Amino acid sequence: MPKFFIILIIFLNSAILVKAQDKGGVQFVQGLSWAQIKEKARLENKYIFLDGFTTWCAPCRMMEKNVLSQQITGDFFNARFVNVKVQFDVTQADNDEVKSWYKDAQDIRKEYSIDSYPTYLFFNPNGELVYRIAGASSTPEAFVVKAKDALNPGSQYYMLKKQYESGVKRDPEFLTSLIKAAEIANENAAIPEIVNAYLLTQTDPLTEGNLRIISAGTSKSSDRGFDILRNNRATADAVLGQGKSGDIIRGILINEIVIPFLRNGGHVERHGPMLIYTGEINDNPDWQELREKLDKQCPEFSDEVIMAARPLYCEWKNDWPRYAQHAASFINKYGSRLSGDALNAYAWAILINSNDERCLEAATAWSKSSLSGTNVKHPGFLFTYANLLYKSGKKEEAIAVQKDIVKLSNEDEVYMQVLNKMEKGEKVF
Repeated sequence: MPKFFIILIIFLNSAILVKAQDKGGVQFVQGLSWAQIKEKARLENKYIFLDGFTTWCAPCRMMEKNVLSQQITGDFFNARFVNVKVQFDVTQADNDEVKSWYKDAQDIRKEYSIDSYPTYLFFNPNGELVYRIAGASSTPEAFVVKAKDALNPGSQYYMLKKQYESGVKRDPEFLTSLIKAAEIANENAAIPEIVNAYLLTQTDPLTEGNLRIISAGTSKSSDRGFDILRNNRATADAVLGQGKSGDIIRGILINEIVIPFLRNGGHVERHGPMLIYTGEINDNPDWQELREKLDKQCPEFSDEVIMAARPLYCEWKNDWPRYAQHAASFINKYGSRLSGDALNAYAWAILINSNDERCLEAATAWSKSSLSGTNVKHPGFLFTYANLLYKSGKKEEAIAVQKDIVKLSNEDEVYMQVLNKMEKGEKVF
């Protein structure tokens, strides 16, 4: 072997390995650049596991504490991957190692469109991106199950995508695998086209599996799933959960008709978990004209969508008393059709934007209504409820609920910090 390569291998293998918190966790390489990481993986014929995080990301900290630090995770990753942690934000506390990655981190974020955290990228030994996991996993076992697919060519989203785009494969089994991989990778924009192609292969779109696929890949009124959900709302909700089909249909109509009307040609853009609305707000909208537009496309939904649009408009105008008034009217009339997600969203908006006692009272009732069925122990919904109770002056009730959340979340750091503030009587929201 040429002397140069011997020296290179020695250098790459001498890089510092840092274990995630507990002994036995994932070992992360330090002291190498991104180019050197890729060269190390190539020489060792290993895949690369890139843990993309920010210092402000609570799920990232949860993953570090409860998943990446565990023996089962370390055993899997250390044997198969060159592991590297990349911090994607910049803070005054950054050490020299983090600072040395600023340029690489910026390039990686741009090249691979990272806009939410945590994001986990998987590269083959040739440095090609083959798989992505967006978001946290609840247990080490669940994370390892997902990561195993990164090593399987039949589950690697970016490899499957190339086959799909070449037109080589269109059978339902292949398309199902591609949809699943796209969901895990958070490649949401690509899913509707694949789902539309998949539905062409199906004779019965109302099976449980097909309805779940439709819910994941229906984002426009032109998608095949739109009319399926529109005409089979009860059947879809029996599979997807109360109000889920309505959330999808209502959301599409708001995006396509309401927002351009109320914001003078504007639209909504999704950046990770954030929604950004463009267009100047129409200060004097003609609500009857808007209703007529909705009547032409989906008359059976026009009243429901109009009533949902009014609190949205008040949110844009930062008019929270009227927001609460319109949201209450909508929930009172259509509450039985709303999902827990929708109810929680209305309650959360009041929590973080209003101190009005009547608004908080209404939001607490909506939040309590969201905690039904399979959502009884939903940590996110409970968190909204606990903080509304606390902000409304019901401290002891709030603390009791927050303690339950801490237990359900396996003592999540953020939830514990909030509990500590409540017990000290400090402001939370």
